[in-house]
Amino acid sequence: MDQGVDGDGVAVSQRVGESESQRVDESASQRSAESLIRRIAPWLGVSIFLGLFFFYPLARILWLGLNPASLSGLGISSLRFTFDVLLFTFYQAFLSTLLTLLIGLPAAYLFARFVFRGKSLLRLLTAIPFMLPTVVVAAGFNALLGPRGWVNLGLMKLFGLEAAPIVFVYTLWAILLAHVFYNTTIVIRVVGNALAHLDPRLEQAARLLGADARRTFWRVTLPLLRPSILAAVLLVFLFDFTSFGVILLLGGPRFATLEVEIYMQAIQIFNLPLAAVLSFIQLLCTLAFSILYSRIVTRVAVTTAPRSAASNLRRARIWREKLFVGGVVVLLLTLFLLPMLSLPLRSIARLESARGERTSVTYGLTGDYYRELFVNRLGSLFYVPPFKALTNSLSYAALTVILSLALGFPVASALTRPGRLERFLDPFLMLPLGASAVTLGLGFIITFNRPLIAGHGSLITSPLLVPLAHTIIALPFVIRSLQPALASIPVRLRQAAATLGASPLRIWFMVDWPIVSRATLAAAIFAFTVSLGEFGATSLVSRPEYPTLPIAIYRFLSQPGGLNYGQAMAMATILMGVTGLGILLIERFRLPGAGEF
Repeated sequence: MDQGVDGDGVAVSQRVGESESQRVDESASQRSAESLIRRIAPWLGVSIFLGLFFFYPLARILWLGLNPASLSGLGISSLRFTFDVLLFTFYQAFLSTLLTLLIGLPAAYLFARFVFRGKSLLRLLTAIPFMLPTVVVAAGFNALLGPRGWVNLGLMKLFGLEAAPIVFVYTLWAILLAHVFYNTTIVIRVVGNALAHLDPRLEQAARLLGADARRTFWRVTLPLLRPSILAAVLLVFLFDFTSFGVILLLGGPRFATLEVEIYMQAIQIFNLPLAAVLSFIQLLCTLAFSILYSRIVTRVAVTTAPRSAASNLRRARIWREKLFVGGVVVLLLTLFLLPMLSLPLRSIARLESARGERTSVTYGLTGDYYRELFVNRLGSLFYVPPFKALTNSLSYAALTVILSLALGFPVASALTRPGRLERFLDPFLMLPLGASAVTLGLGFIITFNRPLIAGHGSLITSPLLVPLAHTIIALPFVIRSLQPALASIPVRLRQAAATLGASPLRIWFMVDWPIVSRATLAAAIFAFTVSLGEFGATSLVSRPEYPTLPIAIYRFLSQPGGLNYGQAMAMATILMGVTGLGILLIERFRLPGAGEF
């Protein structure tokens, strides 16, 4: 009996142990499942959004571009035309990058090594063009060097000419100069940041060993800066390669790149198969550049005894240094200030030509061009006043901010504690930066021209497609702006608040929000500014009755007449003012040390 009782007790103990072990295993598996759900949940919204509105349209382009039916319809002439467009795209990007380096490298050395009066203001001035919409840049150079620009008007008045003596618009030089205006700040920021943190003792040691300034630069400084220079070159080349608005507005049909030709084939010629083939070629090129850039940028950081930027700064002492500082400052002021000043001045200038023995131009001030923005003088039902385009842009920008923050906050929070899943998904968030806006717009046309759900209208007829496209472009910038701020929140503050009985919602408002509010405001302004000036995708997907301000500027610049030109200058001035204010606020509120690009 005792043995039977003992045997039953052992059996019961084994069953109890197995049951407890099973409960432990179930609890561990439940915790593991909950942990996996918590890690996946922040990615659901952005994954669905990018999958539906980015990856799916691009997949449709790839399918149409690789479809044998599309390829078979391309004759020898189309293939030769495609090759010529691709060749010119590389050619203008190469020349633009070379000219940008010729100006950007001396400017980077200036900001990294010298202290001079007005340095912070000049640095801000060089940063503004990078965020300006392409139509504003085109309008600025048009106001300075175009047929009705200040330089040509001054020469016509001085020499009594009847026609503009300088032909600038629709030339290759217009494209190159605008690209230099746009991208010089990339070289200044990327290369200048690396140069500013180099250990000055390395150069001093080389000079003590007998090397002159030139030999020191080639044997010591340049090898250390090579990764930063290569990263800046690739980034500038990528932006020049995918340039659209500058080439469309300043280059014209004679200088069509892949980006411009995609727009022409899709919108004006309605040759979607050829447009898809061109988009496929561009996607391959930009993907290759993006991969190469991502590999090089990991080696940008200078690891050889980095020093603070202030330790490398000094005032110009000898006459050569003073000449260098003065010359570069004058060059930068001429390049960046004149186009931006010409634009608002041209928007309030009344110019009247009087023909006689000599052609004379009289100048005056007027606000007529701004008043005309509110007027439908012809009373046409199909005319959209420019002020309506401005309200459309503001509405699209506000919706873009809401979507970008709603999608970006959860992902930025997840990236503060990156695991294997986060490291795998993170590169996919940056892919929209490598795809061109025109290609994205073409993907929307191909994908959403049919109803996604049977019985419903196609999305291509909805004005909501514009803020969706803007959100795709702005989302990577928003995530990168929020991530450093969220990562800087001390965990112990949250734990202390929880210990004192605060709910998770109260912890977020009382601990997290005061820390991330500045970065959130900077991210919101970034998304607002990007949306306000976006031109490439909008030119393909916007409806005629709901134009944005950049689209209206492009239309008015394309139409003859002094009144249309003046209104285009006025709209571009308003857009430049709002964008410039946004850039100032971003510089004011962004997290220090968050990086330049």
